[in-house]
Amino acid sequence: MTPDQVVEQAVRAVKRARRYTDNVEFSPEDAGRSDEDFLCRIIEATIDAGATTINIPDTVGYNIPHQFGATIKSLIERVPNSDRAVFSAHCHNDLGLAVANSLSAVLNGARQVECTINGLGERAGNTSLEELVMAVRTRQDVFDCDTNIDTTHILAASRLVSSVTGFIVQPNKAIVGANAFAHEAGIHQDGVLKHRETYEIMRAEDVGWNANKLVMGKHSGRNAFKVRLTELGVEFDSEESLNDAFRRFKELADKKHEIFDEDLQALVSETQTEASESIKLVSLKVCTETGEENTATVVLSIDDKEQTATAKTSGAVDATFSAISSLVDFEINLQLYSVSNVTQGTDALGEVNVRLEHNGRIINGQGVDTDIITASAKAYIHGLNKIMAATDRAHPQI
Repeated sequence: MTPDQVVEQAVRAVKRARRYTDNVEFSPEDAGRSDEDFLCRIIEATIDAGATTINIPDTVGYNIPHQFGATIKSLIERVPNSDRAVFSAHCHNDLGLAVANSLSAVLNGARQVECTINGLGERAGNTSLEELVMAVRTRQDVFDCDTNIDTTHILAASRLVSSVTGFIVQPNKAIVGANAFAHEAGIHQDGVLKHRETYEIMRAEDVGWNANKLVMGKHSGRNAFKVRLTELGVEFDSEESLNDAFRRFKELADKKHEIFDEDLQALVSETQTEASESIKLVSLKVCTETGEENTATVVLSIDDKEQTATAKTSGAVDATFSAISSLVDFEINLQLYSVSNVTQGTDALGEVNVRLEHNGRIINGQGVDTDIITASAKAYIHGLNKIMAATDRAHPQI
């Protein structure tokens, strides 16, 4: 297409969209590497055609902050009708600069930023919502704008997205990582205890971390359990579901000396998941010995009928997955397997995430248990149940 044809096509598309909505965004792909004169031309034309938002993408994450900010500023200044549209930034993280580029765009006039929770996205990801929001909120001496986001829900949203997608949040991730507000050095710890602002530029509570974590154990009662979950934003739709969750809590308390908030959230998530599953783990027996093949025997309840299978391979997890797979009649490809600890300590709950592929569909499964092999079996079964339910789910990175 010639440049004239590109402009004509863009205008035609915007006008067509305006027939259905008053809120139309025009986004010229790879604007960060495009000819600025042509950008000004096509942006002016699309605004005249009815575009109300002009999104400037750094599609391949090539730009650096001062360059991207200068581009935003120049476009706003050079396009005659720029005051009739909101300018937006859409940055990718290929060079680790998505948040920095987005902040530079805001400083130079952008008033919308396209971002994602935990920075998820194609390739190296997109602008991290939590980092962008807290940077603007924390540095009000630099930014003359803010968002209306209730930041106290950021951590919960991060954990939900991580659970759904199977992408683990690394411990050193800003804002939502497990170490984000942890201080190891003695001088830092002493400084925080005496005056928090010495080493903390924001309050952990402001993004959803609970400063007063209540450690529960096997002597904790049902009411304390319910109250703590309510404080964590967890509500039950029936007494039956509450009782089931409390029963699991007691079972966990027999295995684990201290139970933290993260344990409770993982426990409740598993309880709600298993309530609708047609495949359930009844029992698992694994025999492993150095230098010998590992044997796994599983008993599953499939549509309320118990079935047993045994598999022998070189690994305990592989043997477990093989035994489970032999009881279902469809092909499964394991694309990802990851293990992380929910809390600290050798008795911590282990969380396993698996990504399964079946007939072109990508399915994520999660499982938690104090035993990693059992958690692995639960995660695999969780994924199989999603496949059997035939729930449409897009690839988590799309």
